[in-house]
Amino acid sequence: MKIGVLGTGQVGQVLGASLVGLGYEVMIGSRDPNSQKVKDWVAHAAGGSSAGTFEEAAAFGQIIILATQWAGTANAIELAGAANFAGKIVIDVTNPLKDGPNGPELAIGFSDSGGETVQRLLPAAKVVKAWNHVPAALMVSPHLLGETADMFICGNDAAAKQKVTIILKAFGCPVIDLGGIEQARLTEALTGLWIRYMVISGNWQHAFKLIRKD
Repeated sequence: MKIGVLGTGQVGQVLGASLVGLGYEVMIGSRDPNSQKVKDWVAHAAGGSSAGTFEEAAAFGQIIILATQWAGTANAIELAGAANFAGKIVIDVTNPLKDGPNGPELAIGFSDSGGETVQRLLPAAKVVKAWNHVPAALMVSPHLLGETADMFICGNDAAAKQKVTIILKAFGCPVIDLGGIEQARLTEALTGLWIRYMVISGNWQHAFKLIRKD
């Protein structure tokens, strides 16, 4: 399967390289696909890795991962071309963050979310919110800290969520489906909680686990 990753930050690079390791063909999309950073990623990921523009990566991917910074997300989608997302699964890893007096904070909340915004921007796509509430390393190694972090997902298309779940479970992620894309309001709020603990503790390596009786 071919996967297009939009965004060349830490999240995009870690997810892209790890998916290559699982046997997927991955094209990472960038505003500057000839930058040294992108060339280094392709050399590191090797295997089925390649690079292109946002438009090329979106056209390439049967599944598209949106891993851009929030401020550039709408522009990245515009550059990629909405038609290249139509009918496809879009895994939204973004968080609607802005700078606040005590560090990053949510720019959207309560009655809307970044996930819902992405779904509105891409009405013909099947948006699934995932991976947004854990640091990059735990996205692909959920048991890195000794216990296994849970992965909360949401989206409006059940079949799309099942396919995303297969990818998440290939990395060892226990998956909890919260329902429709409006539940991104909750998973993005978890990111806010994650950031707050990071600010007060100075520790980036933490995640969430739901303790429950089966």
